[in-house]
Amino acid sequence: MAGVAPEGSQFDAKQFDSKMNELLTTDAQDFFTSYDEVYDSFDAMGLQENLLRGIYAYGFEKPSAIQQRGIVPFCKGLDVIQQAQSGTGKTATFCSGILQQLDYSLTECQALVLAPTRELAQQIEKVMRALGDYLGVKVHACVGGTSVREDQRILSSGVHVVVGTPGRVFDMLRRQSLRPDVIKMFVLDEADEMLSRGFKDQVGLVLKLV
Repeated sequence: MAGVAPEGSQFDAKQFDSKMNELLTTDAQDFFTSYDEVYDSFDAMGLQENLLRGIYAYGFEKPSAIQQRGIVPFCKGLDVIQQAQSGTGKTATFCSGILQQLDYSLTECQALVLAPTRELAQQIEKVMRALGDYLGVKVHACVGGTSVREDQRILSSGVHVVVGTPGRVFDMLRRQSLRPDVIKMFVLDEADEMLSRGFKDQVGLVLKLV
């Protein structure tokens, strides 16, 4: 049953909150840093040629404010918190960062994106596919309301990126259909919405298994 942790790995909400409070107090100077570099064009970001082709084919001509500041630090492997209004290109920002860092010779899940709703997860999957069209990226959305067996079949055949909702992603991890061995990137999209809707426990369980 999705949402039930394996024995011995129950999510401890108090410990989670305590750790977050510790980060936000004792390590505040390290935790809150700014990244000052701004890139006025996608060409200046050092992205792969085939990723640039996907970005331009998608219809982007010039990066938005969040893209000017957010793509490069993500590509450098930094831990990033990004905040911007709806419709400013946040999804394309982290999708570009993921696509830039994938090892396409390895058809295993290297990036995991969690979203609060099925619709948002499916939208992210579409953006990822479109931007990575010339890279041959394999993306799959693991969301509720769809066939568990179909998810298992697609995951066993190999994907580079999994986008999903916490419950279904946790279920796939618990069933060992989604292997966390080579996951090197984790994105929590709409993090405030995710935590305010009561997904904190499920997100914690996923993080324990990744």
